[in-house]
Amino acid sequence: MAHKKTWKKELEKLQANEAKALQGGGEERLQKQREKGCLTARERLDYIMDDGSFVEINMLAEHQCHDFDMDKKTFIGDGVVTGYGTINGRKVFIYSEDVTVLGGSTGKTHGAKIHNILKLARENMVPVVCLNASAGARIQEGMDNVYGITGMFYQNALTSGIVPQIAAIMGACTGGAAYSAALCDFVVQVEKTSHVFITGPAVIKEVTREEVSFEELGGTYVHSTKSGVVHLAAKDDKECLDLIKGLLDYLPQNNQEKSLKKSGTDPVDREVPELIDIVPIQMSKVYDMAEVIQAIVDEGIFFEIHPLFARNIVVGYARMGGQAVGIVANNPRFLGGCLDIDASDKASRFIRTCDAFNIPLISLVDVPGFLPGVRQEHGGIIRHGAKMLYAWTEATVPKISVILRKMYGGAIPAMGVHQIGFDQVFAWPSAEMQMVGAEPSVKILYRRELQKAENPADFLDKKIEAYQDTYLTPYHSASRSVIDAVIHPKDTRTRIIKTLMILEGKAEPSRPYRKHGNIPL
Repeated sequence: MAHKKTWKKELEKLQANEAKALQGGGEERLQKQREKGCLTARERLDYIMDDGSFVEINMLAEHQCHDFDMDKKTFIGDGVVTGYGTINGRKVFIYSEDVTVLGGSTGKTHGAKIHNILKLARENMVPVVCLNASAGARIQEGMDNVYGITGMFYQNALTSGIVPQIAAIMGACTGGAAYSAALCDFVVQVEKTSHVFITGPAVIKEVTREEVSFEELGGTYVHSTKSGVVHLAAKDDKECLDLIKGLLDYLPQNNQEKSLKKSGTDPVDREVPELIDIVPIQMSKVYDMAEVIQAIVDEGIFFEIHPLFARNIVVGYARMGGQAVGIVANNPRFLGGCLDIDASDKASRFIRTCDAFNIPLISLVDVPGFLPGVRQEHGGIIRHGAKMLYAWTEATVPKISVILRKMYGGAIPAMGVHQIGFDQVFAWPSAEMQMVGAEPSVKILYRRELQKAENPADFLDKKIEAYQDTYLTPYHSASRSVIDAVIHPKDTRTRIIKTLMILEGKAEPSRPYRKHGNIPL
């Protein structure tokens, strides 16, 4: 007798399948996740998405592997929850990997669900949020992993520069999964409960005989201070998701739009006289550039990116006159504000991200030059420093530079002048700008005279003073239109905002056709 369908039976079957999908790897494994202080994959979605906005897709997908008893280990959803909805009223696509299902490992079906989300985000011009908790490739599926894992890289790369991609490391993120996160625009990692690396401690011990813990190898501290892989560190899952919400607030939906302008209570014409107290006029004295930034931006709110990595340069987002801006600033508190290999990488990546998503750039300059030394030269400071020159030149968004105290040598183009594509360049009255400092310049220019002088020290002092009065003033640069204006420090905020307003409709002249440029490594 043929099976007779009824609406009741079919709807009960659907309800049963959906209930299984909601259970992930089972209540016992879900509870263990909570006991570690972590949210489950679905709890993370509930927390970050607007109430009732999440729509799940591919909920009932299952892996198709039958080897190694995998036919006995099927879980509806295959270890990743995918869908779309809104965050603070803005559309997003999102996926959340479920570590309770086969360790969150990525097989063909699991990967295909992620490919689809990345592709849909790109096609619909909507940001994508990637909540990663994966043990990497699912070894039981053999070469099907080429499809599952590699397809993620392909979609990440195609989506790059079209819509914002934000990755969160909220558990294990190893092997191929680590590369997918690295291909996103921003990476946020949760402390203690998450690790990201290509090869784990066991493999490293086997191959190199090195012994290292999970935390020492791929913990948040390592990646936010040493490797630079992680842009933001979070104490727990909720803070991680809150950081993603805060970051999205500064970003547009896609590369065809601008960030939403917000009205606030901070007056556009607010003066900042406190800047002369924050920034010592003596070049040798240090200060924290973060205080300068907080003084000039709206409400003193600065969303710093990479705060613990390459601290001699500061990058991050703020609003000025309600408009989202990206800030790149030297920090004399660390390495005297010198540019080095890591600072160059950090800045150039940030510059390109801002340019990709139409966010104007502000450069706050107090730099003695590139950090000298054998280690820097052998480490490739030439090619790393060249990235900043490339990034500024490539960027077509409004670019404004303010020179606070000094700007020397190769750091001049690296921090922003007209000749590298800046729209406006301002300087404080005490600013010094020159390719070489006063003392070494005088020693070169007056080498013979110094040798013949009756009192070389007195001769040197007088020539240094004359050189400083002639060349190491902003007025020398202003007379040659290297800078557009010498401004009072208290007017810094107002001048930047007025310039942003006039540059709002900036149209970059067309450039010669090219498939793409070739940025130095």
